[in-house]
Amino acid sequence: CPFRPSLLQMNSSMHVAALPCLSLMLLLWSPGPWVRGQEFQFGPCRVEGVVLQKLWQAFWAMKDIVQAQDNITSVRLLRKEVLQNASETESCHLIHALLRFYVNTVFKNYHDKAVEFGILKPFSTLANNFFVLVSKLQASQEKMFSTRKSARRRFLLFYQAFKQLDREAAVTKAFGEMDILLSWMEKFYQL
Repeated sequence: CPFRPSLLQMNSSMHVAALPCLSLMLLLWSPGPWVRGQEFQFGPCRVEGVVLQKLWQAFWAMKDIVQAQDNITSVRLLRKEVLQNASETESCHLIHALLRFYVNTVFKNYHDKAVEFGILKPFSTLANNFFVLVSKLQASQEKMFSTRKSARRRFLLFYQAFKQLDREAAVTKAFGEMDILLSWMEKFYQL
């Protein structure tokens, strides 16, 4: 009878074989010396290791397709009242609320369209990076209370405009306005 490894031996072999792949994934996800010094600084909130240029490239790869789907040109979700003149401390709360909304609502509800339009790769790049930003901002978020109310009012202006539209149209508009959000975020990006 030929040698047959036990289930335990096979399981152990699979774990050993998976280690190089896992190590490579961790290396790619962890910030290395090439991203040191690149960070978002939203007032007291700081996030290292997210490269703004990658966010822009992902958006540009799908901008025309996404914005062509937006048929409501009379409404803007990310109006001046939402983003303009936000203090640095407000920016921490506001970006956290906006990014969390994009991750939980916009990306979640636009996934099928991204597949349909063949833009899943840039879509995933944006979604994953927004998720990283939200998770890294969360720890800092709990330490500050002073400007939360003001930032919340700004976010509610965005959210109320979103809720006034049909769900699909609102998600499409929010996704199409990502260039406005990225331009605002760019002010807080430091090399």
